[in-house]
Amino acid sequence: MPDSPEHLVKSYDTELKKLRAMMAEMGGIVENQVALAAQAILTRDNEIATKTVEGDAKVDSLERDIEQFVIRMLALRQPMASDLRFIIASLKMTGDLERIGDYAANVAKRSVVLSQFAIPFSLTGLGQMLRLVQEQLKSIIDAVDAGDTEKAVAVWRSDQAVDDLYNMIFRELITYMMEDPRNITPCTHLLFIAKNLERIGDHATNIAETVYYAVRGEVLPDMRPKGDTSAYAVVRPKE
Repeated sequence: MPDSPEHLVKSYDTELKKLRAMMAEMGGIVENQVALAAQAILTRDNEIATKTVEGDAKVDSLERDIEQFVIRMLALRQPMASDLRFIIASLKMTGDLERIGDYAANVAKRSVVLSQFAIPFSLTGLGQMLRLVQEQLKSIIDAVDAGDTEKAVAVWRSDQAVDDLYNMIFRELITYMMEDPRNITPCTHLLFIAKNLERIGDHATNIAETVYYAVRGEVLPDMRPKGDTSAYAVVRPKE
């Protein structure tokens, strides 16, 4: 006997809830990865760095599970309107979350190498960038779970602040390398760490744009706040 319409609606709603739960689980793991990576850098703790890297396999596995679940829903349920937007958007968002996890793991790996060097200068700017990126990530994961476009727009706008911090850190580290060649190796790792954090911010912003579209069916402006001009920065040696 075929399922009744009421049963089909209930089972469909259950699947949508399951998809949201899988997204929330993936977001929580990635958020924890970034928090651990930040702790590993600031405390120079290699055990914490190892935990960060270990979380990457779980993120990758969840991405595959969500992809298979979405394909099944599209094939069997043929969703429409906002449901279709959310289901398709979940594929894009999990892709961004997976990349954030990769960047967090890379930050952790570099923190292990960095722990071998004495750092004769302050990491205050990097600490600020770490906090801002973590705030971005927490907000956007909450926005995904709640379908909150106001939070999504706030994250989208905060990208400028992350880029400004990255540009400041870039200039500082180049200056330190020019002042003392012994700073070149640790500063190079710090440059890569800062760039990875900047990319995490970019992916959080991508998710913000996707959330906005999934909920409202409209896109945010093509030109989002950007401030990464480090590639064109001119750093002059001190006289």
